[in-house]
Amino acid sequence: MSVTLTLRAAYRRGFLAGLPFLLVIIPFGALFGVAGAEAGMRLTEVMGFSILVIAGASQFTAVQLMNDHAPVVVVIATSLAVNLRMAMYSAALAPHLGISTRWQKVLIAYFTTDQTFAISAQEYERMPRWTLAEKLACFAGACTPTCLPWSVATLAGALLGKAIPAGMALDFAVPVTFLAMIAPMLRSLPHLVAAVVSVLAALVLSFLPAGTGVLIAAVLAMIAGARTEIWLARRAQ
Repeated sequence: MSVTLTLRAAYRRGFLAGLPFLLVIIPFGALFGVAGAEAGMRLTEVMGFSILVIAGASQFTAVQLMNDHAPVVVVIATSLAVNLRMAMYSAALAPHLGISTRWQKVLIAYFTTDQTFAISAQEYERMPRWTLAEKLACFAGACTPTCLPWSVATLAGALLGKAIPAGMALDFAVPVTFLAMIAPMLRSLPHLVAAVVSVLAALVLSFLPAGTGVLIAAVLAMIAGARTEIWLARRAQ
């Protein structure tokens, strides 16, 4: 098989894996467009938010804080805290994409989202013999149906927000998105332990401000998953 065909195959795998996320990305993006417009933001501001940030959770957090007239420093710091999970995503992708060129790393950092990370991590695990070029092609394929539609959906929500019926619960897209990403990855005991610990810790720490409880829960989940892996390895020996 030629290099071109293998790259096309890798791109297709990422693209096809990303298509189902359109079912939640479109309403999620539209919901942000509606929220931004209702908050009094101009269309250019709403679109600038989605195009520059591409992170729904932190975007909603920032808009809510701005509605509450929070100081700019608080808005920025809280949004960064919510998005700290991207640092964990980067660490997980580094063994696969760390030798990319500088401009490629810039693009990877920009397009790394919950969806592109989940797709890429799963495909890299399934295809351990892929070259760097094939891994990059898969990542690009995952970006195509997930990143551009986000901005288009935001635009539609900002322009047509008032025409969307109040009873249409677009906010269902948020939990469904994360369930769709996490469920296929729960294939081992350490994964299950990490998932259970993260859920329980997030619920217990829900009283903490600005989403910090979720960040602490993520750290506890990683520790629990790692300890479970160590325990299984010792048991096998």
